[in-house]
Amino acid sequence: MAISYKDSGVDVERGYRAVKLMREHVQSTYNANVLGDIGSFGGFLSIAGEKMKEPVLVAGTDGVGTKLKYAFLADKHDTIGIDAVAMCVNDIVCQGAKPLLFLDYFATGKLSPETVATVVSGVAEGCRQSGCALIGGETAEMPGFYQDGEYDIAGFAVGIVDKEKIINGHNIEAGDVLIGIRSSGIHSNGYSLVRKLFGETSDALFRYDDRLKGRVIDVLLTPTKIYVKSILALVEKVPVKGIAHITGGGFIENIPRIFPQGIGCEIDKHSYEVPEIFHIMQERAGITDGQIYNTFNMGIGMVVCVAPENVEAAMEQLRSTGEEVCILGKTVAGEGVTLI
Repeated sequence: MAISYKDSGVDVERGYRAVKLMREHVQSTYNANVLGDIGSFGGFLSIAGEKMKEPVLVAGTDGVGTKLKYAFLADKHDTIGIDAVAMCVNDIVCQGAKPLLFLDYFATGKLSPETVATVVSGVAEGCRQSGCALIGGETAEMPGFYQDGEYDIAGFAVGIVDKEKIINGHNIEAGDVLIGIRSSGIHSNGYSLVRKLFGETSDALFRYDDRLKGRVIDVLLTPTKIYVKSILALVEKVPVKGIAHITGGGFIENIPRIFPQGIGCEIDKHSYEVPEIFHIMQERAGITDGQIYNTFNMGIGMVVCVAPENVEAAMEQLRSTGEEVCILGKTVAGEGVTLI
């Protein structure tokens, strides 16, 4: 008796249907630089129109992590793709790079064309928010590798910046100012701890919480904010010395990544209102300020470093693009992050 690929758990017809359902979402991200269409062996994008002296490509890759568990529980898959894009493009814009293209990788045990198309609709939305094209990806059906109804998604972004305009923190010095830009919530880091604190039951997640002013699950699934257009507009108008994306490791790990040797910083915890979700998590976990600021973004998704004379111009520019900002702290001689 013959055993087909379908008998083993892989149905290529489902794959064909998934591509058909994804096509409109993918094409919505195309611009004049995209060559070809979905379904080729590789994606093509022209950079002939980039007027730069020394164009440099900047690449980044990331996933969404165990935040996906909450998407499965809520059967909500339309925003998780935004997270996948955000985690990549927010990294590369820290170097002053403009995102050009994005590729996604979606893997599951049994392919649901409707689910993957919904996830990709979120990826496309993230690409539109960041101004890059979704020019390809991979959908993998892997029977026996994932639990029923579960999947994983990761992404890969490429951006471009003129070499002379690369932002790498090399000229940061003591006395510079750190500007914090508000996050949309927890973003996509620390969810192994989040899940331990909030659990994975309907009673815990789908109830209204007075302190959060909404359902717990909706707060936990709020997609990661994409800062690309605001940051690119900022660096065009104001000299920026360094930019830090606050992801896993929080303030403690991420802010010092942009400092040269011998420079640390002081962060004023009272310079902005920390969202209630972080207070709740700290209370439930029983952890110190140092521990929670080393795990979550605490309501600040990006930190921009500028010279004192450029602070007002930078904050005004960021506000003009809809960002909520604060003077988060300052750089000092030394090393690491001091919370005050």
